[in-house]
Amino acid sequence: MKYQKVTATVLTTVMALGTCACGKSQEAQTGTGEDGETITLRILENDTAKSEGYLDELLNAFNEAYKDKGIQAVDANMEEYSNLAENGPYGYGPDVLYQANDKLMAYAEDKHLMAISKEDFECADQIPQEAWDAFAVTVDGQKYTCGVPVNVQEPMLFYRKDLLPEDWESTWDSDGSGTPDFFENWSSLYSYSKELYESSNGEKFGLVAPCNDLYMMAEFIFSYGGYVFGQNEDGSFNSEDIGFAAGDTANGIAAMRQFAGIMSEECLDDSIKQSRYSKVADGSYFCSISTPDTYVLFHDRLQEVYTGEGLSEEEADKKATENLGMVELPGKMPSDGDLESGTADTDTIVMGGVNGYGISAYTEHRDACIEFVNFATSYEMITKRAQILGIAPTRGDVADEIGGVTDMIFESLNEGHIYLMPSVKAVDQIWDPMQTLLSDVAKDAFRQSKGETVKYEDTSAIQDALDKADQSIYDAIYTLAN
Repeated sequence: MKYQKVTATVLTTVMALGTCACGKSQEAQTGTGEDGETITLRILENDTAKSEGYLDELLNAFNEAYKDKGIQAVDANMEEYSNLAENGPYGYGPDVLYQANDKLMAYAEDKHLMAISKEDFECADQIPQEAWDAFAVTVDGQKYTCGVPVNVQEPMLFYRKDLLPEDWESTWDSDGSGTPDFFENWSSLYSYSKELYESSNGEKFGLVAPCNDLYMMAEFIFSYGGYVFGQNEDGSFNSEDIGFAAGDTANGIAAMRQFAGIMSEECLDDSIKQSRYSKVADGSYFCSISTPDTYVLFHDRLQEVYTGEGLSEEEADKKATENLGMVELPGKMPSDGDLESGTADTDTIVMGGVNGYGISAYTEHRDACIEFVNFATSYEMITKRAQILGIAPTRGDVADEIGGVTDMIFESLNEGHIYLMPSVKAVDQIWDPMQTLLSDVAKDAFRQSKGETVKYEDTSAIQDALDKADQSIYDAIYTLAN
């Protein structure tokens, strides 16, 4: 990929230029630059897409389709040069990158991403407006789109269907709904997890999830009135109004601490983010929390369990598909934060996001990048992505064809049960303070079990910690950054 340094003047106009109509250039017609050389696009994808082989499938298919048009795509594989904001202006960085909306739009806010026209993409009419809105940014009063949605995300419960209790219909379906109570409300999930933990003398667990992960634990905040940033009358986010300490969030954080007390101590650090796949597969954990695009990781670990038991690869694959369950998080929580009480009177609200493709403002090959993103978001490639990775696609035609959880997720989004991450740069500053707080509060459950002094004796102490976290975030955005 050839780069040129972009001056400050150019950067201030790139948003407007990105949406202008343009005639067919030599690049668009032939895929070659002015010197006639083949254009090479560097594509930055996520780790799961790479490890599970989807990126290779995408690149091979694109390169075969465009082999006579002078365009080829390669894995950016740039490691230290993957940060577009730091390295793009100096000639390093991907042409096209796939990330979550909050990450992409942090780049867009500082004009590191190119604005696009929806009309340039065949997928446009198949994607609901809510997904496109996640990639919208307002600059100098003008609204621009800076990303193409691929899949929608929310935390999901992953579990083994064959390890459901045999008596769940008589013991764990109090309302006769045909769905176990522990998939419907958090108090029942806590009760079932506690029963597993105590009956196995601490060797088996119910839910074990990463308590230090804000994305996975946000339901203990948003369900109780907390929020990331307030909103202005025009719908834009006000990053001066930080709301993690708002409402009854202290009750929610207390509930998370209560649940941590019957989890494996792995819940306190990043080790759970890798071990959850194998621990659910081997039955050590009844369930864990992750996003739909990690379905394949749970499936593959479960398939390995079955091949280890002597099944063929084909038999193990089929059995893993049959026995791996993925459902939304329980829909109700106790308003007072006491999971022992058995109440379930508050709607669960989780953190969500939309992943998609953005185009670097520093690429010299705008038309070729559009060609690639068009190919990558085609019906065929999104279908293949869904088949390989288990994503919830934003393309309605693919979602209708493959079924799955996409309709359910969009319904939850429309009903206000999913809080989409704000697409503003200030979001970068929320993660460290909140994840440090969540981990520290969860540790109290283990401090107590070990006879050590707890740090947060009651919800008042948790409230003070939340207030301090809000202030730390504010300082990081408005004081320390200046």
